[in-house]
Amino acid sequence: MILFVLTFLLIYTAMHALVFWGMHPLLAGHPALPSLAWIWMGAMIVAPVLVRLLDHTGHELAARALAWVGYSWMGFAFLAFSLCLPLALWELAAWLLPKVVGSAPHLSLHGAVSAGVILLVTLATGLYGLREATDLRVEKVQLTSAKLPPGSPPLRIAQISDLHLGLILRDEALAPIISELQQLQPDLVVATGDIVDAQINHLDGLSELWTRIDPPLGKFAIIGNHEVYAGLEQGLDFLQRSGFQVLRNRAQTIGANITLVGVDDPTTRQAINETELLQALPTDHLIILLKHRPRLGAGADGLFDLQLSGHAHRGQIFPFNLLTRLEFPLQDGLHRTERGSYLYASRGTGTWGPPMRVLSPPEITLLEISPAPASP
Repeated sequence: MILFVLTFLLIYTAMHALVFWGMHPLLAGHPALPSLAWIWMGAMIVAPVLVRLLDHTGHELAARALAWVGYSWMGFAFLAFSLCLPLALWELAAWLLPKVVGSAPHLSLHGAVSAGVILLVTLATGLYGLREATDLRVEKVQLTSAKLPPGSPPLRIAQISDLHLGLILRDEALAPIISELQQLQPDLVVATGDIVDAQINHLDGLSELWTRIDPPLGKFAIIGNHEVYAGLEQGLDFLQRSGFQVLRNRAQTIGANITLVGVDDPTTRQAINETELLQALPTDHLIILLKHRPRLGAGADGLFDLQLSGHAHRGQIFPFNLLTRLEFPLQDGLHRTERGSYLYASRGTGTWGPPMRVLSPPEITLLEISPAPASP
């Protein structure tokens, strides 16, 4: 844990150093502004650690206030860093070019104008991102399956994922989600991990909100990595009190021939071979695999009809999605696999870290699976 904290602080400090360099032309003319900027940045660099310390020592109000400030700043700092990095690479190239080609002009862009543009774009994008984080969308996905009886009504599944309920996101974030689910009236609700955040001791009353949702085929959840970070027993207790049946490396049949399969996130260290689990299921059942990370298991393709995942948030804040795509190429939306299965990856219903989203609005997914048309 100490190594993780030190690594985080080192990387976060380097990000702030680059942002300070980018903004310095706007600060240099004032005798105190550069020092004040570094004092503020220093406080924000250690803010995530202080949030944890305040939270664990029982200072909930102070921890929550600092979390809102510190994590919001983290979003703005990331946006500024994303703009300062290409400027720094340009300046490096502009510095090297005259040394390689003696007659080449020095094409520097670093100055008050570039700093002002970065500041304005960062502020505008960050403020938009704070709003987009509250712009809950319902993404409707329509599929067909020959495994559903002809003439039967569509199976309506509502998926929520990556809510991260905890220190920042509480009842004011959950209430509109519950209201939307009540209006959608799905047959089945599934939660594909990270419903709670690492700070879980602030969820009084949220379980009661969840009990307002009672779909005919039930509510099912799986374990994500943040349930583990929060303390697995606490995470399980919250989900169960909220009315969810937690599928931990097991399958459960609902209705006549619909089988849900839930697998733990690898962070539980109790993950099993999902291929073996799937191979043991009836092939005439509609098999829906709940798996937190949007990744196909080795040999699992074709053994399920639909995999529902989350985890990557589609990067949450552009352009971070370009990095998350390297790890999770199937991080967003519906994908058809090589062997005819489907994988749907949710952008997530809440936020982690900065309470901000840019070009990745939160979603509830409504999947409607209809019987396949009869062959002529």
